[in-house]
Amino acid sequence: MPLDPNQFFKACNPSKPLILANEGDRPYYINFTQARTSRPGSVSLMDELYRTITRNDDPTHQLFTGHIGCGKSTELRKLQYDLEQAGFHVVYLDSTEDLVMTDVDISDLLLTVARQISKSLATADIHLDPQGFQNLLQKTWTLLNSDVDLSGSATLPTPLPGIGSVTASVGPTGETSIDLGIAKLSARLKNNPSARARLRQHLEPQTDNLLELINQELLAPATQALQARGYKGLVAIVDSLDRLENTQERNQAEYIFVTRGEKLRQLNCHMVYTTPLVLCFSNSIAPLSDRFGGVPKVLPMARVQNRDGIHHSDGIDLLKQLILARAFPKLSPAERPEYLSEIFDHPETCDRLCLVSGGHIRNLLVLLYGCLQKQDPPLDRDTLEDVISVQRDALVRAIQAQEWELLNQVKAQKAVVGEEGYHTLLRSLFVFEYRDEKGTWFGLNPILAEAQQFAAS
Repeated sequence: MPLDPNQFFKACNPSKPLILANEGDRPYYINFTQARTSRPGSVSLMDELYRTITRNDDPTHQLFTGHIGCGKSTELRKLQYDLEQAGFHVVYLDSTEDLVMTDVDISDLLLTVARQISKSLATADIHLDPQGFQNLLQKTWTLLNSDVDLSGSATLPTPLPGIGSVTASVGPTGETSIDLGIAKLSARLKNNPSARARLRQHLEPQTDNLLELINQELLAPATQALQARGYKGLVAIVDSLDRLENTQERNQAEYIFVTRGEKLRQLNCHMVYTTPLVLCFSNSIAPLSDRFGGVPKVLPMARVQNRDGIHHSDGIDLLKQLILARAFPKLSPAERPEYLSEIFDHPETCDRLCLVSGGHIRNLLVLLYGCLQKQDPPLDRDTLEDVISVQRDALVRAIQAQEWELLNQVKAQKAVVGEEGYHTLLRSLFVFEYRDEKGTWFGLNPILAEAQQFAAS
């Protein structure tokens, strides 16, 4: 089967996430469980989340995290697809659509959850009549209209666009008035810190009332309507909260998930929240576990080598399948390997790419995409080495003198501890996290490990 270079180029775009609900994306999905778990036969983290949801009649609230670019969103999309196949109505929320990640409060997050669930229900032709909720939104808009200039002009539209009365009207694109109302409010607030502060002064004292309205006027009737149509229940997956950024004024991650975490557990449907990875390296891990009944599930890299340096063949083979699937999505996994020569000049070139990626999915695609920007397949070793050297130089330039000592400690001890270690090493993608039968261990980003500074040490 000849390779289509244009299709392959598009399929390798590292900025394009897989959405498993789209039939065209499903052949690209590779299950990396055997390279990510502690022992052969272990279930994946997504299976653990899935089993917890499907085997509980009461609402569950689970935490999930992982390193930047390791494949969290793809795995959550797979969870969404599997739950939908099992009969659940699943709402996937990208929290960055409404929230400013440097300035989030619990009321902001609750409004985002309410809006996205309402919007998703409307697409399923379920339209509710949350009169109390809409009255709260209208009062909030009136307050902001009178106290804060949201638009830079002297006057603002009132009543709140999308809410002309307390009936659940439906917009031309299927949105309900509650969705339109929160969307208009969020759009006005997103780039206006003073307005956000005023909103919180109004809503934070009413957090319990806001939760009660969401539960009684949105989640309860939604669940009832869904079950009447044969659904098993409602699940909301809140992605991108791992991007919360701390400020000088507040540790956002601790505030949302520890200080106010109990509020997130009061939403009466199955919830999966992504959390900042830094919480797993902070003193807040014990109270966080107490709030949510367990520590966050951490998605590690796919192992391409073991902690003793020996290559991990299962992980390498799975990364090869990822590449082959992007090139030949219509072929079965068993058929694809014989066409590897259409992608690379030699099998060793593919091995080199897989190993130097460190099992970091986005790293692999970034390197592969960089090669495709330089030449059409089959890709040769020299082109790959050029792309690797550019990436290595970029990483080395970012490392400060005192950080080399920390990196040498990781190289020797396979460990990272504390928030300083997280911010210095993991957030910068200088170090990757893996898991095997002995537990968690850390290794240098293989691209960085080849820097001259380590060769001389």
